[in-house]
Amino acid sequence: MRRLLTTALACAALLALAPAAAAETHLTNPPPGANDFGCKPSAAHPEPVVLVHGLGATMGENWGYMAPILKARGYCVFALTYGADPLFPFAGGVIPIEQSAEELGVFVDRVLASTGAAKVDLVGHSEGTFMPQWWLKFLGGAAKTDDYVAMTPLYEGTKLARADLLRDALAPFGLSQPVIDAVSRVCASCPQFLHGSETVEKLKQGGKAAPGVDYTTILTRYDQLVIPYTSGLLPPPATNKIVQRECPNDISEHAAVAFDPVVARLILNALDPASAKKPSCLGLPPLAPPPA
Repeated sequence: MRRLLTTALACAALLALAPAAAAETHLTNPPPGANDFGCKPSAAHPEPVVLVHGLGATMGENWGYMAPILKARGYCVFALTYGADPLFPFAGGVIPIEQSAEELGVFVDRVLASTGAAKVDLVGHSEGTFMPQWWLKFLGGAAKTDDYVAMTPLYEGTKLARADLLRDALAPFGLSQPVIDAVSRVCASCPQFLHGSETVEKLKQGGKAAPGVDYTTILTRYDQLVIPYTSGLLPPPATNKIVQRECPNDISEHAAVAFDPVVARLILNALDPASAKKPSCLGLPPLAPPPA
């Protein structure tokens, strides 16, 4: 009973990787500034930006802060709500990531066709850093992507609530797969995020980064859902940015990074290095003690 309770708690925590959402279809209620399919990229910003939300969120919730910032700086901005199960239309990203990756691919093709661009830039958050890896590596997405900016990525998966240990402990008794199947009926993508899952291991084959894509990862030491937060580190030539190295008193955690001016500046710098500026740390709370 205790183990079953632990499993339930772990699954509930995984579903909290992003806030709950109101019922939406995949293109309704975009964030401000997004999904103007008449937008034509400028010479300064030739790649349209596609925003990819986290688990349980919708595009409107995840990108209400960042989308208008990008639009105001002259980018063509696009977003979608992907991976919604008809049984749970209020939460995106809950179907298997392989299916969500196909949705992303169809959407990117529409963006490229409407804008006339050769490639897109991706900006992802949480699951929006993990699911697109399938599209990039196995569905031809790398050839259509220039820059990939990933907030709170989890390329090594997460050890949240040590659900990975429970999965492995149940395996010798033939109980691991039944538990995974039970969880998958509610959130098919959740077991895929766990450290050591078949999906994580497959995505790591040949290197975590997709060839030909310029990666910038943005991590926070206060991430309470991607555990450890270093799961999102990539080897060179990728650029790794830890929020607290930019501003030691920035206490943004997993969800808050999507609404953080420091992170916004890091995203803008990654998309346009020629115009990069150091993030301002003004207005942040007093210097916080280092996390345990």
